[in-house]
Amino acid sequence: MVDKISGLIGAVIISVFVLGLAESISSGFAGFWGGLPFWVICLSVLSLVVYDYWDSCWRRK
Repeated sequence: MVDKISGLIGAVIISVFVLGLAESISSGFAGFWGGLPFWVICLSVLSLVVYDYWDSCWRRK
């Protein structure tokens, strides 16, 4: 149970940080098209984070 709760908290903290960073890059000097490659990378990484959380805590082994 501790793994599920701490994994969820960690995934949420990483998601908030990475999405906030991507938003600030896109709304700042780089603009939307300059920040688009970073958005693609961020969404790819976040999908890996969610998959690893699911694989570690929820999948039946």
